[in-house]
Amino acid sequence: MIFLECNNIIKQYTGHRALDDVSIAVPKGSIYGLLGPNGAGKTSLIRIINQITKPDSGTVLFNGEPLSQKHIKYVGYLPEERGLYKKMKVGEQAVYFARLRGMSKEKAEKKLLQWFKKFEIETWWNKKVEELSKGMQQKIQFIVTIVHEPELLIFDEPFSGFDPINVDLLKKEILQLKEKGTTIIFSTHNMSSVEELCDHITLINNGKNILSGEINEVRNQFKDSLMEVRIDRYLDNLSSLLPEGVVILQQKQNNIFNQINLQTPSGIITNDIIEALTPHTRIISFSESLPSMHDIFVQEVKKK
Repeated sequence: MIFLECNNIIKQYTGHRALDDVSIAVPKGSIYGLLGPNGAGKTSLIRIINQITKPDSGTVLFNGEPLSQKHIKYVGYLPEERGLYKKMKVGEQAVYFARLRGMSKEKAEKKLLQWFKKFEIETWWNKKVEELSKGMQQKIQFIVTIVHEPELLIFDEPFSGFDPINVDLLKKEILQLKEKGTTIIFSTHNMSSVEELCDHITLINNGKNILSGEINEVRNQFKDSLMEVRIDRYLDNLSSLLPEGVVILQQKQNNIFNQINLQTPSGIITNDIIEALTPHTRIISFSESLPSMHDIFVQEVKKK
């Protein structure tokens, strides 16, 4: 089931078309990666979904209905540019933002205190925001974004400024939100996080949608006859043993096995390589390698 659908979105600013006929379809209960280089149009699309701006043409459907003001309370948005009031106390400010999303004061305080306890930050409640580090402030904004239990969450570079421990903490919470049925749009430049978290992706460049799909299907689409072979010892004459046309991308050794990464030309099959190596070494494993999202991102953006 598609939860959020953007159809043929065009957004024009003076002398610049930020979005040029962009369409996305976000399945319900999924994590959807919205990718692209700086200035690609991601933020323009996010602002339209949040009803901060309107498209010049195109439609947005929220759970099957035309997007309207009534849907605002069902959306949580964590922007890349953080926006806490530095002189206000943390708890007072968190309650204020929760009430803007329709929560009563009593319910907001109760839910926020539960989240503060979960994140082990109860002692921050009466501190001023300016007393907190950037990472601490971002924890507060994350909590404020999700406390009203929105149906759609939009995270724009949510891990910016976090240390690895807190990145893992937030990843765990994001996956738990997905398990509970929340639909999530995840915008980031960190491709390893995309591979770890996202079910589907859309890559936008120069205002156009240049690549969309389920993440494993996308990676399979760009596989280029890459293979990883693990053998029990290093072979100095490896290139002379392999079938003609096979390219050795890497050969590295550790105490347990020797790993070889190969690129094979059309017509070479797995058995050809196994038969070439078997007389000279023991093959521990043999697998096809998929390109990383980082490699696909760089390759596709450079093409445009």
